Amino acid sequence: MAVEFGILGVIEARVDGRLVDLGHARQRLLLAALLVDHNHEVTVDQIVERVWGDRPVQRGTLHSYLSRLRQTLTATDGVRITRRPAGYVITGDAQAVDLHRFRHRVAQARRTSDDEHAAALLEQALGLWRGEALATVDTPWANTLRETLRHERRAAELDAADIGLRLNRHTELLPGLRDRTHDHPLDERLAGQLILALHRCGRTAEALECYTSTRRRLAEELGIDPGPPLKRLHQQILTGDPALTPRTGPTVITRSAPATVPAPVPRQLPAPPALFTGRTRELAALSAALDQHADPGGTVVISAIGGTGGIGKTYLALRWAHDHTERFPDGQLYIDLRGFDPSGESVPPSVAIRGFLGALGAQPSAVPVNPDAQTALYRSLVADKRMLIVLDNARDTAQVTPLLPGSPSCTVLVTSRRQLSGLRTAQGARPLTLGTLSEAEARQLLVRHLGEARIAAEPDAVTAILEHCAGLPLALSIIAARAAAYPDFPLTHLAAELAESATRLDALDAGDLAADLRAVFSASYQALEPEAARAFALLGLAPGPDISLPAAAGLTSCTPARARTLLRTLETAHLLRQHIPGRYQLHDLVRLYAAERGQRDLDEPDRTTALRRVLAFYLHTAHRADRLVEPHPAMPVELDPPALGCLHQPLADQKEALAWFVAEYPCLLAAQQLAADHHWHTPAWQLPCTLDAFQLYHGRHRDRLPMWRAALAATQHLTDPALQARAHVGLGWACGREGQHAEGGGHLSRALAVFEQTGHLRGQACAHWGLASSWSQQGDAERALPHAEHALQLYRRLGDPALEATMLNNAGWIHAQLGHYEQARAHCTQSRDLARRLGDDRCEAGALDSLGYIAHHTGRHTQALDHYHQALTLFRKANTPHDEAGSLEDLGEIYRALGQHTQARHAWQQALELYRAQHRATDATRVQEQLDASDQAQTQTDAAKG
Repeated sequence: MAVEFGILGVIEARVDGRLVDLGHARQRLLLAALLVDHNHEVTVDQIVERVWGDRPVQRGTLHSYLSRLRQTLTATDGVRITRRPAGYVITGDAQAVDLHRFRHRVAQARRTSDDEHAAALLEQALGLWRGEALATVDTPWANTLRETLRHERRAAELDAADIGLRLNRHTELLPGLRDRTHDHPLDERLAGQLILALHRCGRTAEALECYTSTRRRLAEELGIDPGPPLKRLHQQILTGDPALTPRTGPTVITRSAPATVPAPVPRQLPAPPALFTGRTRELAALSAALDQHADPGGTVVISAIGGTGGIGKTYLALRWAHDHTERFPDGQLYIDLRGFDPSGESVPPSVAIRGFLGALGAQPSAVPVNPDAQTALYRSLVADKRMLIVLDNARDTAQVTPLLPGSPSCTVLVTSRRQLSGLRTAQGARPLTLGTLSEAEARQLLVRHLGEARIAAEPDAVTAILEHCAGLPLALSIIAARAAAYPDFPLTHLAAELAESATRLDALDAGDLAADLRAVFSASYQALEPEAARAFALLGLAPGPDISLPAAAGLTSCTPARARTLLRTLETAHLLRQHIPGRYQLHDLVRLYAAERGQRDLDEPDRTTALRRVLAFYLHTAHRADRLVEPHPAMPVELDPPALGCLHQPLADQKEALAWFVAEYPCLLAAQQLAADHHWHTPAWQLPCTLDAFQLYHGRHRDRLPMWRAALAATQHLTDPALQARAHVGLGWACGREGQHAEGGGHLSRALAVFEQTGHLRGQACAHWGLASSWSQQGDAERALPHAEHALQLYRRLGDPALEATMLNNAGWIHAQLGHYEQARAHCTQSRDLARRLGDDRCEAGALDSLGYIAHHTGRHTQALDHYHQALTLFRKANTPHDEAGSLEDLGEIYRALGQHTQARHAWQQALELYRAQHRATDATRVQEQLDASDQAQTQTDAAKG
């Protein structure tokens, strides 16, 4: 069944001429949000912004609306709403949408030279309107699009009136011209049409009065006189110019009429970038966009090249333009719109239009004063020409739109530091976002500037320069220019300047605004609204290499919905990128600039409060995650309630907690460093407590030692000796894991003494446990056993069955090391059974692992296999890869003892991969030696058989 969609009025759909129920207003707006970009993907974020604006919305709500719309459109011919990687697309015939039919008819009318045909096309186009576009809906996007479409309709009406006047239809035009003039009294083109129609209808006195009232209103409201075209029309009426007399017979206006001499072919491109490097993929993408434009009745090919300041947008546009000049025989127009120029104001569209008109050969006397008329003349002059138009450094969509040609024979390249999503919405522009150069491309850029010999002479300095410039072409070019100015200076001198983050931006200043990275970033920053600028400055101060949406909300003291809007604003300005869904990142050099702005533009209380908020977010969410990862902590830490307004991220289960820890881990490390730098001692020692279980069970051992050293240093500024003892315990455990047993034992012993003095039983148990582990790791089971038994008794006294089960297993393990296998088996069996009753998978797995060891060393290899396989299943269920690796290694030993060498190799290979992933070099080396020995033994066996 045929379907027609309506946007130019109330949003509607008709199937075989009958209206269908599209649901409530927001669901109808969702359909319109897809129809505007018919056959083009609309991202989920774009849909949410268009339909809900700044209001928070659940993704389930969006999916529900889409499902209902799909059901409504099920029976239609060829219309489908389809899921794409980043969003959704509605496919089908674009001419089924009144908006696209309107634009298509208007474009056809402007291309034809036959006035009768053009008038008919415009009549059809304007007849599609049923009132205000997107009527009855109210979101920022809908309101903006409605205003854009209102201007398009008005331009079409003006074109239709001009053609109607040429066709002597002044009588029928007069009522409509009166109404529109009343609505737009300052439009000189419209006033001229009304005055001419009145004069031709024999109402010259009214025409002259209309001119007088228009002149008066322009003077009173704008302080200007009518433009030359309106003045000329007035004079012609006064003198009875016969040229105003209606023509007879058919009227055909040809495109050559405005020009009396052949127009020059403009060649306005600046010189090609001499040292352009890389960007092969991006150049190919621009060519592909042009090659794919096969629809002769379609829209103009527009590629919007976006990216942060200094990323090389202009160079890319010019390189591609010069490489393809043969594809544009009618010339190239170029203008720097100075949208983010640090040295001055941006170029108004009217100024750019007048420049283009001059390049196209229009005589100054023939250029109308009215901006809309100037745009119309410009589009007429480029119509049907194969031209390239480069609009460089655009500030926003509004600056670009008047400069777009109407002819699909033209191609437009736009560069901007903003995403210009409006161009994609209204014009179908193809976005191309530039990222940083790869290391190979960045190195090649330096080679092109300085020569291969100089780069090869100082490889370490070059590596440092590449690291600190972080792939930003402008930064690399500035450093290369400074190096080229002093060819005898070593590159190590520049590398040393860049090494200091506090002065890195100073080093990236070549002495003028165009080559000063700080000035380039400043232009983007100054264009932000105050709230977005504040968020940008705070992001420069935040800990960690990136930030999640909830953390950003905590930092900025916003709701998550508002924070998302602010982050999207910064994304649009290419000052921030969402490198993975929900996580945002500043380029290293942009981050330095943001931090500078934070120190300069935000007062100290605002900075401090914001950093305390984000620190509280990390601490309290980590505390919640820790409780899910380790439900039975040996020494739980209790936090004070978060300050009013501080957020934490809700986590439902252990899976979510582990995913959060993995995602936020670098930020959590940085958060403790932030706390230490600001002498915020309480969070500095509490953060390691919340991370310890995750680090232990997931092989992050190398970070535990520095974190606990910082924690101990923090507690020394606090008055409670129990806190210092707690830090001594954590540091003692961390030292033991790193093989630093003497130091670790010292910390544990100091903690034990404090806990014994204060009667802190749980602290005593934890310290004994640590000492037992330390002595066991050193191979001294005799000294380990009393500590393990003491810890076991203390946990029983405390009535803590979960930790009792854990210590039963530890004591059993130490008994096994001493050869006390029966006692060991009894302890570990009790541990397994108690853990099973408690539902503690990890503890049960540990007990089974120990029972496997005991069975192996008492010759019960088949029983050992069963224990290890059960342990592995539970370790994987509990998601503790650290313990899983050890069980796999032991399993390999059992297989080897049973002569099952293939299975042994498989188990050891899995263990090796886990050890390497956890950076456990000693363990990995030991397993690799076992694999090598197994290979050697197999080789010898094969040789003997041969």
